[in-house]
Amino acid sequence: MRFILGSASPRRKQLLAQIGVTPDAILAPDIDEDPRKGELPRPYAERLAREKALSVAAEPEDVVLCADTTVAIGRRILGKPADAGEAAAFLIALGGRRHQVITAVAVRRGDRILGRTSESVVKMKRLSDVELNAYLASGEWQGKAGGYGIQGLAGAFIPWMSGSFTGIMGLPVAETAALLTAIGYPVWRQS
Repeated sequence: MRFILGSASPRRKQLLAQIGVTPDAILAPDIDEDPRKGELPRPYAERLAREKALSVAAEPEDVVLCADTTVAIGRRILGKPADAGEAAAFLIALGGRRHQVITAVAVRRGDRILGRTSESVVKMKRLSDVELNAYLASGEWQGKAGGYGIQGLAGAFIPWMSGSFTGIMGLPVAETAALLTAIGYPVWRQS
């Protein structure tokens, strides 16, 4: 049995290490991540996690883990910004208000797929022009839902959150450990 992480995210690999799990392979899925017309944030994240898990090539006994993190303001999904201009628009929209961070996790072994979803609420302060421009110049916004990563420089912009810190980072550790155990993959083992 191999453990395959269906994500190129170094954060997800680091978070798995917290529960003693080291991937045997890392295979980033290539799927269309555009939301469907009228799709709400939670079903969107859950659909993407499941589609990613189904798209990764694996043997029947292999365990495949995929996840999707979605940032949302109400019904509006803020994906990974295409450029610095879109990242700035996202950060301005998030400033001074609460938003949701939804991370859906899907684990597949053979024909069996299990999923769990973590929902957190985050408040970002309004950014000054200096803060916004410095953050954009850092490049940290690239490849991150909503245009920020709480575990990096943007942590200074978050005065309040409720939910799973690791879920906001991209992989809720408690939910992931429960899923892996349920599908028959041991966690907390010595490497």
